[in-house]
Amino acid sequence: MLSELLGQRTIVLYFYPKDDTPGCTAEACMFRDHYEDFKDAGAEVVGVSSDDGATHDAFKERHRLPFLLLTDPKGEAAKAFGVKKVFGLLPGRVTFVIDRGGIIRHRFDSQLRVHKHVEEALEIVRALEAG
Repeated sequence: MLSELLGQRTIVLYFYPKDDTPGCTAEACMFRDHYEDFKDAGAEVVGVSSDDGATHDAFKERHRLPFLLLTDPKGEAAKAFGVKKVFGLLPGRVTFVIDRGGIIRHRFDSQLRVHKHVEEALEIVRALEAG
């Protein structure tokens, strides 16, 4: 769980709308492709959506995702982090970088620029861990 990771490493926590949709798959695969870069920089990647555990497991297996996917069926975690729904309907796509002290150091919110989530998060992680 997320609470077990806090304090051990910088956390890249990304909320995404739904497993196996085009944008979410592209985002997850980009996080996968840069996963070792995140690990080398001192961070752990965690994805969150409202999908259930079985859907997450299939998504992880299909796309060889090496990181944790958490389920948020009622949207409580998204609400706690201030992740708003787009047009009041679609779950938001927001990425947070949380330092080892549990402080949110960066937030990137864009439904469409999925690659930018990974690029910005990696840049911030490297800056945090270097400084």
